[in-house]
Amino acid sequence: MTIKDRLVNCLRSIVPSKPKKNKQQSVSTFENLKKEVSIDEHKIGLDELIERYQANVEQGHTTEKAREFLEKNGPNSLTPPREVPEWIKFAKLLFGGFSGLLWVAAVLCLAAYGAQVGSDPTTPKDNLWLGIALIVVVVITAVFAYYQEAKAGKIMESFKKMVPQQAVVMRDGQKLEISAEELVVGDIVFIKIGDKTPADIRVLSSQSFKVDNSSLTGESEPLSRSPDCTHDNPLETKNLAFFSTFAVEGSCTGMVIRTGDNTVMGRIAALGKVDLIVLIKTFLIFLFFILD
Repeated sequence: MTIKDRLVNCLRSIVPSKPKKNKQQSVSTFENLKKEVSIDEHKIGLDELIERYQANVEQGHTTEKAREFLEKNGPNSLTPPREVPEWIKFAKLLFGGFSGLLWVAAVLCLAAYGAQVGSDPTTPKDNLWLGIALIVVVVITAVFAYYQEAKAGKIMESFKKMVPQQAVVMRDGQKLEISAEELVVGDIVFIKIGDKTPADIRVLSSQSFKVDNSSLTGESEPLSRSPDCTHDNPLETKNLAFFSTFAVEGSCTGMVIRTGDNTVMGRIAALGKVDLIVLIKTFLIFLFFILD
C-alpha cells in the first residue's frame, strides 16, 4: 500500500465527511448570512409584532417589563470571547479534537516502523514517512487555525468599537436616554442623524431616514429606511435597520426586534470561528499530491 493510499484511509477513518456546500454559499460572508438569518418581523403586521413582544408603541415598556426581558434575554451586547492564555489556545489546536487522533495515528505509524526496523533493517520506510506526514499536517493546521482565531479576535475587538453606548427609548411613557446594553425586545427607540442603531429594529416611522450599512455589507452608498416591507429577505428590506449601522440622514422611530448576540452583527461575529476539520482535510489533500 502506497503512502498516498495510507493517508486516504487515515483521512476516511478519522475525519468525517461534511456535506458539500452550494457554490453560491461561498460567494461571500454576506451572501451566506442572507441564507442563514431567520427573521420574519419585517413581514408580519404591526399588531402581531406588538403582541409578540408585549410592546406599547405609545407608552413603551414599563420598567418592570423591561427588567423582565433583560433578565430573560441578557444585555444588549456582543459576548466577548473567553480570555484564555495564548499558549493554551495553541495547545488545544495542536492536541485537541481530531488533531489528537492524528497524533495517535502518527505515533502508531512511527512505533510500527520502529518495530519493523528492529526485526528487519531493510524494511520499507512507508510507515516512517506516513507518521512524519501526519505530524506535519497537525502542526501546520494548528498554526493556520491559531492565525485565523487571532484574526477573529481582532474582528471582535473592532465590533466592540462600533457598538453604540447610549440609546433614546420610550419607558413608562417618557423618553429616556439609557445605556444601549439595557435595551430589550419590544422597546421603542428613537434614532436621528449621527446616531448608531442600538439594536436590530423594525422601522415604525421615518423622516428621510438613511443608514450606512458598510459595516455589514461593505456598501458605501447610504440606504433609505421606511416602514414599508420591500423584500422577503430581511437583509434587503427597507423596514429593518441593524445593530451598529450609522444613521447618516433623517430620523426614525423603531421597535427593537433583536439584541446582543442575536442581532445580525452578532451573527457576523460568530462567523469568524475556525473550522479545524476543513483545515485538516485541506492539508491532507495537499499532501496526497506532494507524496504521490
